[in-house]
Amino acid sequence: MTSTETLTSPVLEFHDGNTIPQLGYGVWQVEDAVAEEVVGEAFNAGYRHIDTAAIYGNEAGVGRAIAASGLAREDLYITTKLWNADQGRDNVAGAFDSSLSKLGLDYVDLYLIHWLQPKRGLYLETWEELAKLKESGRVRSIGVSNFTVEALEEIERETGVRPVINQVETHPYFPQAQLREFEASRGILHESWSPLGQGKDLLADPALEAIAAKHGASVPQVVLAWHLALGSVVIPKSVTPERIAQNWASLGVALDPEDLEAIAALDKGQAGRIGPDPAEADFA
Repeated sequence: MTSTETLTSPVLEFHDGNTIPQLGYGVWQVEDAVAEEVVGEAFNAGYRHIDTAAIYGNEAGVGRAIAASGLAREDLYITTKLWNADQGRDNVAGAFDSSLSKLGLDYVDLYLIHWLQPKRGLYLETWEELAKLKESGRVRSIGVSNFTVEALEEIERETGVRPVINQVETHPYFPQAQLREFEASRGILHESWSPLGQGKDLLADPALEAIAAKHGASVPQVVLAWHLALGSVVIPKSVTPERIAQNWASLGVALDPEDLEAIAALDKGQAGRIGPDPAEADFA
């Protein structure tokens, strides 16, 4: 493994010409009061890409960490997301203004629709509003989270605007191969949430333990290196400083074709899914 002091995240290019650091730090289930400290730890470890969302309730804490960091705004990459209850033509602008105010920023680098919510049927008009935000310059790039192939096709067909990224549950037990193949064919980047399978049985898998031993790495580092090798953007979350730094050090783990083949064999299909199915999920 490479020394963490020399590690920098690869940068991937969107089809809109903007870029995104491939390894980011996610703050799902991080309380606002804790967010300032742990995001500060992430900055110290080397992260410059932070992924939050309105529903996480910690945009203000992330904003405090940004303000306290002393880092130049242009050196940071900030993602937030529009929550389900704020979908619809009349709601998006106000929800975005609220997120921007809490973050204490003039713009965000990436704004996502958080869930498809197919039964509500508001995602098309919501997407049109995100396109307006991009045109305003207060959002650099726009994308989606938890969208299906069919919905990705529909929003581009109906609006003429293609998402730059789709953030969905992805880990070795649920690798989303078909979705990733479609996204690649359309120039849409793939982003993995719950990349470590929420730390359940995945991190004790013997196949992953063997690969970790081979590389002198931890199992989480191997799993994150797998996401990176696939070309996915990945946003691990931890509130433990040591693990935040260890996750960053996954950038120094280079998996070989044999490793990737062994990890591909762990695919459990739909049985590997942990979270809700975007095609059916309907909650506010």
